[in-house]
Amino acid sequence: MFKKVLIAEDADFMSSGIKVALENMQIPNVEYAQYCDEAFLKLKKAWLDNEPFDLLVSDLSFKDNIHEQRLESGEDLIAEAKKLQPTLKTVVFSVEDKPYRIQQLCNELAVNAYVWKSNHGQRELKKAVQSVFNGEFFITPQLAHALRDKEAFEVTDYDVFLLKHLAEGLDQKEISEALKNKDIKPSSVSSVEKRLKLLKENFNANNPTQLIAITKDFGLI
Repeated sequence: MFKKVLIAEDADFMSSGIKVALENMQIPNVEYAQYCDEAFLKLKKAWLDNEPFDLLVSDLSFKDNIHEQRLESGEDLIAEAKKLQPTLKTVVFSVEDKPYRIQQLCNELAVNAYVWKSNHGQRELKKAVQSVFNGEFFITPQLAHALRDKEAFEVTDYDVFLLKHLAEGLDQKEISEALKNKDIKPSSVSSVEKRLKLLKENFNANNPTQLIAITKDFGLI
């Protein structure tokens, strides 16, 4: 089992049960950080001292701090942590359940597990830690659909921009102008048309109205 684990969580850690859950797994060294910058400093110090953490468990959202934070989210923290220590195992522990966000974290940041904070969150977290230790990927079963079939189609920020403006009632020419105003490329009408067509095909939508409805259900807009 892992020997040294860092928890990045802004809730009351001692009363959350997470620490107890991990200690019950015979993890001898479980440390805690309330903010992302604090967590990264702990990771960096441990790395420089040649006593690195084996696992980072992080929430995604953190309450505002009176002091300005360089790293504002768990996503920022995980990205920086992997630059510092590429072999570090990472687990997301969050209330976030939108497929788009889950896809981003699993595909772009290559997290080792995604655990949904629910009534069974602590139990799922223990399963996730064990799975990651065994070299396996883990995701809370209720969220596994986010990585399957059509939902696994890679949706980019560019796509979200198109969908949001489509939902606002803009036509393809107007969306093209909005892209040009933001200096986002490709911005031609034909590029917008091709991408929207591809989105409709991947989400099995027959028309723009249906595409908007489906992607809203998936949490994209």
